[in-house]
Parts: sequence; structure tokens; C-alpha cells
Amino acid sequence: MVVGLQEVPRNNISRLLQSVLLQTHVLLGKVIMQSLHLYVFGPTNSELFIKEFKVDKHSVGGCGGIIGRKKGAVAMRINYKGIRMVFISCHLSAHARNVEERNSQCRHISHSVFSKHRSPYSRPDQVTIWLGDLNYRIQGIKTFPARNLIKKDLHKLLTGKDQLLQEAERGQIFNGYCEGTLTFKPTYKYNVGSSNYDTSYKVRVPSWTDRILFKIEDPKEINATLHCYESLDDIYSSDHKPVRAHLCLKLSR
Repeated sequence: MVVGLQEVPRNNISRLLQSVLLQTHVLLGKVIMQSLHLYVFGPTNSELFIKEFKVDKHSVGGCGGIIGRKKGAVAMRINYKGIRMVFISCHLSAHARNVEERNSQCRHISHSVFSKHRSPYSRPDQVTIWLGDLNYRIQGIKTFPARNLIKKDLHKLLTGKDQLLQEAERGQIFNGYCEGTLTFKPTYKYNVGSSNYDTSYKVRVPSWTDRILFKIEDPKEINATLHCYESLDDIYSSDHKPVRAHLCLKLSR
């Protein structure tokens, strides 16, 4: 069980997560860079199956550390039951206009994570999972027509307007990655404490800023099945709605 958090407002998250999962899971590892957190939990005694465990962190942008909010990524590499996995929790630059900046940050993080550990003789990671506030937006439509489409036709809102899908199709980011179908409503921006989209003077266009993507290095070696990909609408403590995925991995050999 992997938990990635961005703009974490408090320091006791690790203790809170462990208290919730105490009966079923143990904390295998964590990596923190200011407001960016990543935690990996496993079933009781799962630490016996870990052969490798490394962490890394990379900041991006010039002013990411203002008021404790960090842009960049934290990452964890783990060999669990013979499957070599990398998890990356990221928070990329905001605002609809900064598409190229986000693209550049994605490429930088991808090339930099664990680069100091790379060896030409080391085997590639079998599974890589990106999660977090990637901040790609819906563009080419104003906020109220977008909100009408959320009620009537999510697919029409998504097609040709989601920046992440556009940039991936152009080959700029996430080559070889998969993502589940976006059947849930855009996860940003909400009024805190509600499921109502932004009613501030900015009335932001709702967007799927929060995503989970995965890459299987060799599908003949690892069989991956995505059982769910959804947002959690009944959580009201943030102006984002959290997203979760259930991915099952199985060695083919």
C-alpha cells in the first residue's frame, strides 16, 4: 500500500497513517521533502520479503520552498517478492499556461531519480508508478461550460482538452506509461469542506490534476491488472479530491 501526499500541512502524518493501519500493515519505508511525502506499507511480516530499499528526492522550480510547499518529487525503490518497483510522488508547477514547464519537470525527475545509483550493469526497474498532483489542466474551455460537461458528458470534456493526455500523445511525457480511464469527475479545484467546485473570484476550470500512471518494463515478465481507478468524493479536507488505484502485479515466469 503506497500513499503519496503533496502540500502536507502537518508533521505527524506518519504516526496517523500507522495508527489507522496498525492492525493489518507495517510501515516499510518513507521519504519526505518538506510538504512532499511518500509512504510504503506492507502486510505484517512483509519486511521479510524486501531485498532492496532506496529513497531519493529532487526539487524543481526556483521558489518551490516558499511557505514550506515544495515542488518536485520524492521516490522509493523497492525489491519486493522479486519485483523491482519504483514509486514516485510528485508535485509539479501550477497554472494552465505552464504546460512546457511541467513537461520539463517530468523529464528532469524521470532522468534524475536514482541516477547516482545507476550502473550500466544493473537491471532496469520492472514497474514504475507515478502519483501525485501533476497539475495538468483542462484547456480550451471556460469554467461554466466545463462544469456543465461534468454533469452531462465527461468523455467530451476529456477528449482533446486534457493537457496530460495531449502531451503524452505528442510524445513529450510518460512514454510507455498506462493510465486507467478517467471515469471520475475532475479532482480540482473544490471549496474546502465541500464537494462544490471553486466559487472564489477565480472560479477555476475543474481539472484532473491528480493522477496515477504506471509503466511495466516488460509485459511478458510482469502481468499487470488495474482493478480500479477512482477519486474519493467523500473527503472534504482539501481543495483536491484524492485519487486511488488498485494495481495487481504477477510475475509471469
